[in-house]
Amino acid sequence: MSGERRRVVITGMGAVTPIGHTIEDIYSSLRKGHCAIGPITAYDTEKMKAKVAGEVKDFDPEEYLDRKTVRRMDRVNQLGVIAGLKAAEHAGLTKDYLESQLNAGTIVSSGIGGLMTIETEHQRGLKRGYDRISPFFIPMVIVNMTAAEIAIELGLHGHCSCPVAACAGGTSAIGEGFRMVRDGYSDIMFVGGSEASITPLGMGGFTAMKALTLETDPNRASIPFDKDRSGFVMGEGAGVMVLESLESALKRNATIYAEVVGFGSTCDAGHITAPQEDGKWAALAMTKALEDAGITPDQVDYINAHGTSTPLNDHYETTAVRAAFGEHADRLAISSTKSMIGHLLGAAGAVEGIVTALALHKGYIPPTINYREKDPNCDLDIVPNQGRDSDIRYALSNSLGFGGHNTSVCFKKWSDR
Repeated sequence: MSGERRRVVITGMGAVTPIGHTIEDIYSSLRKGHCAIGPITAYDTEKMKAKVAGEVKDFDPEEYLDRKTVRRMDRVNQLGVIAGLKAAEHAGLTKDYLESQLNAGTIVSSGIGGLMTIETEHQRGLKRGYDRISPFFIPMVIVNMTAAEIAIELGLHGHCSCPVAACAGGTSAIGEGFRMVRDGYSDIMFVGGSEASITPLGMGGFTAMKALTLETDPNRASIPFDKDRSGFVMGEGAGVMVLESLESALKRNATIYAEVVGFGSTCDAGHITAPQEDGKWAALAMTKALEDAGITPDQVDYINAHGTSTPLNDHYETTAVRAAFGEHADRLAISSTKSMIGHLLGAAGAVEGIVTALALHKGYIPPTINYREKDPNCDLDIVPNQGRDSDIRYALSNSLGFGGHNTSVCFKKWSDR
């Protein structure tokens, strides 16, 4: 372990999302303000209230993995492993090289794990007896398996774990990986999240707790900060980024896309699902991230908000931003990627971290699309409907999860100074 804090840079990104399966396609969709929310095709919704979701389309895992391996993975693992492989390719990292780096590791989150397999194997057990379900049932459903499968595919022999923090899990993974590299425990970390919960049981559970919108118009379903918002839209997908010490990246002559400079995490310790009304602890997570980065609130140009499109979250997140940034809150640009792809639960922060890194690298702030009705309780600059070219220097990505989890990562535009 090094005695000094090292600089941590992003040298690769991979994702499989409703708006694209490559970083190039994802960025193109962000520029276009593409809405990938639509009628659910994964199952028959006739007897269910929620009708729309952000599904990953045209996804064939056998383009990347052999058929035998695919059959032994839940969809959540397929999405996550392929995002990890894409991140390695994007970073120019081969399995041979990674296997030679004894402290290269992975931290990849999931909120629920292999829910699709739980449902299908439960039905099989009812018909055939539970002793006759798949012998791969357990490894297909446990939430750590995406991280483990990425390690297996890439030969990562260092730290391997899976933070489970509901909708804050993906951002927690980035933050924990950042600390591992910064403090000298690892030189390379694959970090992110994966989720695949567009299933009858998953959708029914969130509908029963009145968290999902029942809106059927895809353009009025996921509408963060809009006065007419009525709940979140379920999304699916995965995002993985490669965090690397600056020394390691320079040694490889790697392309650097952005820098991670701070992480903050708190807990409301209040309600199991509802965020705290005054946003105190969410604000503290942002403040901690800024302090960790060694910057002041007025240096931040952009926040990729948690922005779920639920009545409570968007109001209280606005309150939290104002508490953390004071008068500077009115000069911040804030947008929600969930307006385009829905809420990816444990993968949300991972994909949104990639979006934030792209915003810094490309100099483009993505919009909050399909915004119409102003809400006085959400009175920040949410970059409505049209993105902006802007040379931003520092940005935050926020994630807030059931259980009161609050996480915030601070990113910086890459500069060798």
